[in-house]
Amino acid sequence: MLSILKIKEKKISQTYYDSLFLNIENDLRELGFGDVSVNKKMKDLNQIFYDILIKFKKNNLKENFEINQKLIFKYFDSLKQNNCQNYTKFEEYLLKFYKFCFELSPDNMIKDLKKFKYLHGSS
Repeated sequence: MLSILKIKEKKISQTYYDSLFLNIENDLRELGFGDVSVNKKMKDLNQIFYDILIKFKKNNLKENFEINQKLIFKYFDSLKQNNCQNYTKFEEYLLKFYKFCFELSPDNMIKDLKKFKYLHGSS
């Protein structure tokens, strides 16, 4: 979503970032993690988040969106197994999600995301 908003030259408020990470932090606390664990996990998640944003291919437009396979394998080790069958499904999901998001209006993108339906193997 963030890359699509950037491509569409829509300014993203710092409030969105803050809200995203605050919700993740609250969810970790609800799962029973303590202060030290939450702080460590949030540091790790921030690093992953910015790593993905930085390494995301700059030429990703609607027509030639590409998944950075090395980056995916770096953070999702389990996708390397099962003869890449899991990776293929994951990649298909991300491509469909990206295409769906690209069609949404930047002003209503977050609200309209709940309309996304993923059916494996369908166009």
